[in-house]
Amino acid sequence: MESAIPDSTIPERLSVILDGMRVLDRTSEIAGPYCTKLLADAGADVVKLESTTGDPLRRWRSGALFEFLNTSKRSVTSAGDALLHGADVLVTNDSADASLVNQHPSLVVVTITPFGCDGPWADRPATEFTLQAWCGSTGQRGVPEEPPIAAGGRLGEWVAGSYAAVAALAAAREADRSGNGEHVDVALLDCMALTMTTFPSVFASFLGWPRMRGTGRMIDVPSVEPTSDGYVAVTTNAAQQFRDFLVLIGHGELVDDADLAKAMVRFKNRAPFLAMVHEYTTKHTTDEVLDEAALLRIPSGPVLNGATVTGFEQFVERGVFEPGPSGRFVQPRVPYRIGGLDPRPFAPAPGVGEHDDAVEWTPRPSEVGADAWRAPLHGLKVIDLTAWWAGPSAPHALACLGADVVKVESASRPDGARFTTMKPPSEDQWWEWGALFHSVNTGKRGITLDLSRNEGIEVLHRLLAGADVLIENFTPRVMEQFGLDWDEVHRLHPHLVMVRMPAFGLDGPWRERTGFAQTMECMAGMAWVTGWPDGPPVLVRGTCDPLAGMHGAFATLLALEARDRDGEGRLVEAAMVESALNVAAEQVVEHGASGALLAREGNRSAGAAPQGLYRCAGEDRWLAVAVATDAQWLALRGVLGEPAPEGTATVDGRRAAHDQLDAELADWCGDRDADETADALNGAGVPAAVVIPTRDVSHNVQLQHRGLFELHEHSVTGAHELPGMPFRFSRVERWLHRPAPTLGQHNDEVLHEAGLDDDAIAELRAKAVIGESL
Repeated sequence: MESAIPDSTIPERLSVILDGMRVLDRTSEIAGPYCTKLLADAGADVVKLESTTGDPLRRWRSGALFEFLNTSKRSVTSAGDALLHGADVLVTNDSADASLVNQHPSLVVVTITPFGCDGPWADRPATEFTLQAWCGSTGQRGVPEEPPIAAGGRLGEWVAGSYAAVAALAAAREADRSGNGEHVDVALLDCMALTMTTFPSVFASFLGWPRMRGTGRMIDVPSVEPTSDGYVAVTTNAAQQFRDFLVLIGHGELVDDADLAKAMVRFKNRAPFLAMVHEYTTKHTTDEVLDEAALLRIPSGPVLNGATVTGFEQFVERGVFEPGPSGRFVQPRVPYRIGGLDPRPFAPAPGVGEHDDAVEWTPRPSEVGADAWRAPLHGLKVIDLTAWWAGPSAPHALACLGADVVKVESASRPDGARFTTMKPPSEDQWWEWGALFHSVNTGKRGITLDLSRNEGIEVLHRLLAGADVLIENFTPRVMEQFGLDWDEVHRLHPHLVMVRMPAFGLDGPWRERTGFAQTMECMAGMAWVTGWPDGPPVLVRGTCDPLAGMHGAFATLLALEARDRDGEGRLVEAAMVESALNVAAEQVVEHGASGALLAREGNRSAGAAPQGLYRCAGEDRWLAVAVATDAQWLALRGVLGEPAPEGTATVDGRRAAHDQLDAELADWCGDRDADETADALNGAGVPAAVVIPTRDVSHNVQLQHRGLFELHEHSVTGAHELPGMPFRFSRVERWLHRPAPTLGQHNDEVLHEAGLDDDAIAELRAKAVIGESL
């Protein structure tokens, strides 16, 4: 059993891998600082350029979130222009900084803005709350008889930070090789459109854009359910999981009910169905439900929060939480482990200007690099054994960045994402219509291998001999059953980086349990802060899968950097739940620092008031408004044409009067057109958005301008718009260079490259080791 990250095969442990990289951080809030935190944790020298009053996040709540995001950085309040001459990477919230690449040819400039640096919406005001409305996230959450609900925790900003870190590291890799810098244009809306919904526009496109019925809002049934001592989260993504769940709650007589097996049928009849569920769950403790669910291999987990998550058995056993450098709280460790690489110890967040006159960076070359720029991962080969969404999203990003990614499935057990199909099994090649599969497997070549057979393993080793990276996200026992544990892989392929992305980690009591995004949302605390104050936690429905993928991709790039130094392959562990814990860290650090337990606020927040959804004219039309500053409040009053109520000049005063302000805005919006009202408020500088049906996100004019969705012609499904990367490089026209592969599409091509002749390939096909259909 693989119980830890071994390093006995590494000749000597390296220091933190990005030592020598210089990063100038001109950002505030969450997205930019999380991007630079990931770089700092990996060893980069990150210098935070602040005003003399400091990053406003320093004054947010107890200041714990600022400390978490800015550990191991230095702070200056001047000399930013001078530091640019010595920086490798600039991360900024100012789109005007994009032009600095022209003045500093080797510099990588990463801009992180709400809508991107250009396009018809580039200058619109926005907050996380209004961006959730624009991206379709809010519109999918809740039940039809109530207003939609935004996700808590500002998840979109964390997501954008993780994508920005991957893009920054990839661009810096190529700048180091060629001497040519790059502008990386990261838009929060793009990131949120790809991660806070499950590609609804692709599903709609595969169905031929049928007419919408109802509001589109729903909750998973079952999902977060009450127990005798709290809540439990249950996931039944697969048909077998739902049948097993029926057995769990004592209703095995219903396993053959074809209607009940349909998620939408259960949702429409949720009251009687949930009554049956709660008859079981409320008579058992959370631990009892989890133990019985584990026996049936039903993905499940506890619903934790800032007070309880640090004591969960899996996290305690693995040492996931460690003391923060200030001593005020514990915090999640870096969300990956790399054999032979010691993580950088956390250093305290700096005081404002603490390092003024103490940062001395020698200038970098000022001339254009002699080598032509190319895709950052050009020449790298990746063998992809992943499935569903979290795993495939990592090699998907690597493929977009230039790697040759070969996806390996089995013809008898293909990637489960193929079963998100829009065609019934009675139709030919129905498995090629999986909308989720297409969305995260574009740009890859595809082969099939039966890894339960010795012949399949032998062929896989042929592929690994010519590859740089092997990446998988099975439960740990699966790879060991294949004989593909790290010791064996490293013995045969010492150059290979092996990336393992299990749900809960390679060791610990939850090592062998199956987990999906819904499980992670609940265990990390994301569901705890989503929902109505007087109601149960609500699933976010998205985010954790691509978050895990981006942290896995980031760790892969770090391991490749280490291999560039000493030629050694390494084992990388990127547990899905640990990326979620980092993104939900505010709950833990705030509870530790102040004792405050963050909770559900519906559509309100501590950072904006008024903030809410207001019904407009028409059927189920809602306007999202978020007033984050006093200036925006004055602008809103100007649009309303009425003076502000007494005592509302400050955010605290407005929060105290929130009920009154909500009633006023609801009355004002009631007979107005949502789109026209959003335009009017945006024009006045007030963040506002229309709560769109989730599938309509691909029609957004800003996303169309930025080319987030790229048209691809597939041999079976035809032409559809599929998502690329939610950032842009100035030298890249489009990210996707081939559609998602059909099952086994590249068997002959890839196996010929591995040295097999036609007769050997024909024999593998005859023995069903490879195949092209189910």
